Amino acid sequence: MTDLLAQAALWLGAAANAVGRLLLAPIAFLPGWLSVTVAGAVAGVLLLAVFKYTSNQRAIKRVRDDINAHLLALKLFKDSVAVSLKAQGRILIGAFRLFVLAIVPILVMALPVTLFVAQLGLWYQARPLRIGEEAIIVLSLSGASGSSVPVVNLQPTQSVEVTAGPVRVQSKREVCWNVRPRSSGSHRLEFQVGGQSHTKEIAVGEGSMRVSRLRPGWDCMSILLNPWEPPFRPGDPVRSIEIDYPERSSWICGTDSWVIYWFAVSMVAALCFRRALNVAV
Repeated sequence: MTDLLAQAALWLGAAANAVGRLLLAPIAFLPGWLSVTVAGAVAGVLLLAVFKYTSNQRAIKRVRDDINAHLLALKLFKDSVAVSLKAQGRILIGAFRLFVLAIVPILVMALPVTLFVAQLGLWYQARPLRIGEEAIIVLSLSGASGSSVPVVNLQPTQSVEVTAGPVRVQSKREVCWNVRPRSSGSHRLEFQVGGQSHTKEIAVGEGSMRVSRLRPGWDCMSILLNPWEPPFRPGDPVRSIEIDYPERSSWICGTDSWVIYWFAVSMVAALCFRRALNVAV
């Protein structure tokens, strides 16, 4: 079952990469605040349309009308304790019914939203390295703790200089290097592990670039959240390779905060367009 989920995540990630490569390409040329705002607004409208066609709009409208009627009763009969308590109870029941009616569209939207957020995370969750800026690379090996560690080497390249390492952490089955990039662009680092060759992408530049922080192992959630590079299979000697990229410093499009801003913009856009699209929420 785990293998099936991981394989499904791999296929979904590959499809999301193909779409994201085309639709999100303008991010490289736009200011971060503008690109994440546009992405949030477009996502909000699209998700609103999905909600409309996957929810029971008639039932939602009936429940909302019932809630509005009892809110009006609270205002008109505020001196009557019995009427007020009954109206409040009906409002709570109505709110619960709205939640139940929203479950199906939420489940439908959960996977596409996860895939889209993962694609945006490649752009906003970390910034690329700058020329001369050092970073740590951690290669995690497969196998049980205490088993023998194969010979691991990072092949020399003209684009990236190794300033320290390899440092082996036997207890964690990790091998670490400190590297310093020499030229801009997306470069391929090659690792020799027990006679096998494995690669990892490293992004170097000043502007907005797609940054793949982790090449994941054979785990469904890790594959969904780190879709850009192919995962390591169960039989591979490598479990994962991670680069410690710097965080993006911005309240709008910075590390972690971009998700909050994107979600807020999506909600505002959906609320603004719900009357135009005739959607009851």
